[in-house]
Amino acid sequence: MVRKTAKSLAGLSALVLVLAACGRGDDQTGGRSSADIGQGPATGTVTVWAMGAEGEKLPALAEEFEKANPGVDVQVTAIPWDAAHNKFTSAIAAGQAPDAAMVGSTWMGEFAGMNALDATPSSIDKSAFFDGAQRTTEVGGTSYGIPWYVETRLVYYRKDLAKTAGYETPPKDWQGLKDMAKAMQTKAGAKFGIGLQAGGTGSWQSLLPFAWSNGAQLTKDNGAAYNFDSPEMRETLQYYGSFFNEGIADREAPAQPTTEPDFVSGRVPMFISGPWMMSAVEKLGGADFKDRYDVMPMPTKKTSSSFVGGSNFVVFKETDNRDSAWKFVRWLADPQTQVKWYQRSTDLPSVKSAWQDPALTADTKLATFGRQLDTAQSPPTFATWEQAITALDTEVEKVARSGADPAAALKAAQASAESIGTGR
Repeated sequence: MVRKTAKSLAGLSALVLVLAACGRGDDQTGGRSSADIGQGPATGTVTVWAMGAEGEKLPALAEEFEKANPGVDVQVTAIPWDAAHNKFTSAIAAGQAPDAAMVGSTWMGEFAGMNALDATPSSIDKSAFFDGAQRTTEVGGTSYGIPWYVETRLVYYRKDLAKTAGYETPPKDWQGLKDMAKAMQTKAGAKFGIGLQAGGTGSWQSLLPFAWSNGAQLTKDNGAAYNFDSPEMRETLQYYGSFFNEGIADREAPAQPTTEPDFVSGRVPMFISGPWMMSAVEKLGGADFKDRYDVMPMPTKKTSSSFVGGSNFVVFKETDNRDSAWKFVRWLADPQTQVKWYQRSTDLPSVKSAWQDPALTADTKLATFGRQLDTAQSPPTFATWEQAITALDTEVEKVARSGADPAAALKAAQASAESIGTGR
């Protein structure tokens, strides 16, 4: 699961979050009122786990927190993504979780279901975050932690080839996207008009932006059950599958397609991905390539929506230093810190006001990602999401590669999800 020098955000830091405690006794806070949690200087040791590149870069950022709080020692452990889930679950079961950690947004339901996470203090201003990102922290009506950084998906397209195909401006709706993809083949020499994931792990992330744009709801019964087999989902999968059935997208594409070279060569002049792909295609395409492509919002059916991903930052219930752990998490959500982190990592800020900084407004492509975040959505935080979504990936592959009936595919995905349950 998906990023320049910070200028002063005077006035914006007024949204710095004042923490209050939730559900912990005074024995955990040294006898102090829970309303005081996180107010004084951080002290003691705060153990932190973080994954991937974030885990490698976070120690340098944490040093700035330590300078502002000379009595604290933030110890960051970098963990490979492929080992992280098992390491977390084992540590939780053994009562050896860190004080705070970066947690994948789709793991929140599972970890909250294990009673491992400390509820976010009620005085944190949840409206400071993008709505879709904030919802990734909420399980059963309770928020745990904060959205740390975010990402969303847009349609990348070759402006030069689109012009050759007769398009001066990008399409805005489903039919327009399909028409332009066809024109890229017939008039601009593309092998395939658009690159879409033809199944495999994570293909649901390619499907759901279309589903949300069609008004699909992934839960029913007041959020108590999965809802894969809805009319909106069936229409979405029919549309998605039509790209493969009509030869507009490659049904033989590998699960991990060679996106960058195909895009730069013009073989596949459109694809859907996150902001990290900008640097990837520009590196391969050369100095002038950034002027040959652009990004556009997800096409509209009923609305325009996309997937909001990223990672959250949580505090674990078993922490021995709850006060300082929450103070560190609060600091990560400060707008100035968010911009500094973007400059170090290219991870996009989850705090809306941070997007007012010139570091982010100067790039028009990046600004388009920011606008899409206003309507981006997240999957439900069910404890069993990772298990249930496997069946949907399988059924999407059947539709894309074999032309299977979308209605039957979703019926099978729904049956599998119901057999697994939500874990609540």
